[in-house]
Amino acid sequence: MAIAAVASAAYQAAAKMGGGAASSAASPTGAGFGDFLTSAMKDAIGTMKSGEQAAAQQVAGKGDMVSVVNAVNQAELTLDTVVAVRDKVITAYQSIMQMPI
Repeated sequence: MAIAAVASAAYQAAAKMGGGAASSAASPTGAGFGDFLTSAMKDAIGTMKSGEQAAAQQVAGKGDMVSVVNAVNQAELTLDTVVAVRDKVITAYQSIMQMPI
């Protein structure tokens, strides 16, 4: 159930990014790709922090096991996504640097 929510949020963010590119070309005050990445990283950091907080509450005996597992699973999924995006960016950068001028 939590994975469906994450997938839905990712789909909505991608849809906004696709629509934002056309509107930002027409309007100089539109949100750019850098703003999208900044927002995505802030969301990723928030997800990681909520996973850590849930785990700390469970260690203290105050957390529900199901919510802890869901929060940690979301944090793990977020970390995997961030690492995959990082790898793609590095690969793209290396491809650009190998292009002849």
